[in-house]
Amino acid sequence: MDRTGTTARRSLLAAGAAAATALTGCSPNEPGPRRAALRSGSAETALREHGAGLSGALLLRYDAVLAVHPALAARLSPLRAAVVRHVEALAPAGSRLPTPARPAPSPSSSPPPASPASPAAAGSGPERPAASSPAAAAAPPVPADSAAAVRELAAAERRTADGHTAALSAAPPEYARLLASVAAAGAVHAYLLTEGSR
Repeated sequence: MDRTGTTARRSLLAAGAAAATALTGCSPNEPGPRRAALRSGSAETALREHGAGLSGALLLRYDAVLAVHPALAARLSPLRAAVVRHVEALAPAGSRLPTPARPAPSPSSSPPPASPASPAAAGSGPERPAASSPAAAAAPPVPADSAAAVRELAAAERRTADGHTAALSAAPPEYARLLASVAAAGAVHAYLLTEGSR
């Protein structure tokens, strides 16, 4: 075979190898766009789990307050519904909301009512895991005084908003916009709860 034929065959083999590489992607030993995307996806999943956990803890606090102080339902239910939407938006796909738990009353508080009084206990809202879920035991104690309970709820809204704001710098752009929106909503909730208790 002459030199021209050998050169042509080598070119053809090189082109085939390049096509095979393009079809199969990067090898495990070569970091590239695909592996970077996987790492980025894992980081965003962790951020989403953290954000959903923050808002999920806030949702548990709303449920605990509503269980001890059902008379606050008209005032708190719209804010609680917004927090439910925040958890759903922040969480990774396929996640479920925390279970509303029976609150641990503070020493001076009266026992929570036996009948379902809160929107969560009444069955509204998204599907939730069984009461044996670890989140089910995380209900915070609730003051017997309803005004004090609302003040604590306002403080929890502020802490949650601050937590979402702190995560902004590590979030990809689209998720950062969502976090900023949820943090702003939390600040508004805290203001409404604070002003309403005066």
